[in-house]
Amino acid sequence: MKIRIHVKPRSSREGVDANPDGSFVVRVSAPPVEGKANERVVELVADHFHVPKRNVRISVGTRGRTKVVEIV
Repeated sequence: MKIRIHVKPRSSREGVDANPDGSFVVRVSAPPVEGKANERVVELVADHFHVPKRNVRISVGTRGRTKVVEIV
């Protein structure tokens, strides 16, 4: 399954919220430096969908705020 997400780094609270259009907003407290925000995005998406972290990968948008995440 592929989902579109918009990442909000350096947020005061972390979480995954669904939008009406089927995309998601992922808020992470980690800064967008050295891939730390991406690592946290993978962890939060895996927790939200109840899958192991190894089954979640960012397929598009590793350097931007809009990403496509693939869940196997």
